[in-house]
Amino acid sequence: MKFNTKVIHGNQHHEKVTGAVMPPVFQTSTYVQTSPGKPIGDYEYSRAANPTRQALEDALASIENGARGLAFSSGLAATDCLLRMFKAGDEIIAMDDLYGGTYRLFTRLYKDSGIKFHFVDMNDLAKFQSLINENTKLVWVETPTNPLMKLADIQEIAKITKKHKLLFAVDNTFATPYLQKPLDLGADIVMHSATKYLGGHSDVIAGALVIKDKTLGDELHFKQFATGATLGPMDSFLVLRGIKTLHLRVQRHCENGMKVAEFLSNHPEVDNVFYPGLPDHPFHDIAKKQMSGFGGMVSFTFKSGKMQDAISFLEKIKVFTLAESLGGVESLANHPTLMTHASIPEEKRLEVGITDDLVRLSVGVEDIDDLLADLEQAFR
Repeated sequence: MKFNTKVIHGNQHHEKVTGAVMPPVFQTSTYVQTSPGKPIGDYEYSRAANPTRQALEDALASIENGARGLAFSSGLAATDCLLRMFKAGDEIIAMDDLYGGTYRLFTRLYKDSGIKFHFVDMNDLAKFQSLINENTKLVWVETPTNPLMKLADIQEIAKITKKHKLLFAVDNTFATPYLQKPLDLGADIVMHSATKYLGGHSDVIAGALVIKDKTLGDELHFKQFATGATLGPMDSFLVLRGIKTLHLRVQRHCENGMKVAEFLSNHPEVDNVFYPGLPDHPFHDIAKKQMSGFGGMVSFTFKSGKMQDAISFLEKIKVFTLAESLGGVESLANHPTLMTHASIPEEKRLEVGITDDLVRLSVGVEDIDDLLADLEQAFR
């Protein structure tokens, strides 16, 4: 199947009893057994498996070309499950520009775990390789990054991780499998905040891991089952519903994102625009190499460099909504310093380029003329 067919039919089956086209919401915690230890089918207890969640996990594996998909109660729960693979003394190399919640998880919740984290510009492959030693176990990359739209060359990094026999995980939230397939490019694990584009309607909190190797997938499923951060059946249904229109939505996100980025690039109030689809973006060539489109996420700064100008702009938008999160059908605007990345220390934010005048836009699927008019009136 090609992708547009996969999102609707990949690993999906009509419900066996009634023939329901969409998997029902199996709102149950447990399942009858015919004799002790002999359940009907593969379901015993919904923390281990639930038919609605299984349908979603099968769909996730299909669209990312993986062996196993796992659905979690949030993207951070998915990341935390992966981190439970490691022990004191292990080392993890991560990209220096990360979602604030990921950075907080790495540096604050795991600070006393004995696991050592290194943060590095993944485009400096020599520096990245210099950090690898016998204790290195995982490489974590986010591409494009939140909020600076930095990219990393997945294929080149995969060559290095395979040489050193390291696990390689990619946060594919911003790109989605419609635009980028990390497992095909050499990664071992893909993570999604399924709250975002996979769900697509700002009505669910969910996360996902998709694993290339079945044995590793089974090991991560055990950790998911044992720790319990699974996705409920109703939320699983909502994400599965969202996936079925992923290709349609992301195509419009890309179209609108490019037009917003071009508008901002020509605006007299704007200094820098961060969007991989622009020819002058420093990672434009990588984007063309490993992505089939450039997405709907755009960040920009003001020529004044003043936080107050960013705040004033965000207070005046009307079609764009001032709110955290991203990837929904509606356009959202965010101030990373005060909102999504507030948990990152100021010196670290400034080191990677998250300035106080930075605004991040999640460009939705509305009429582009309305979006551009809203941006213009907010500037004016």
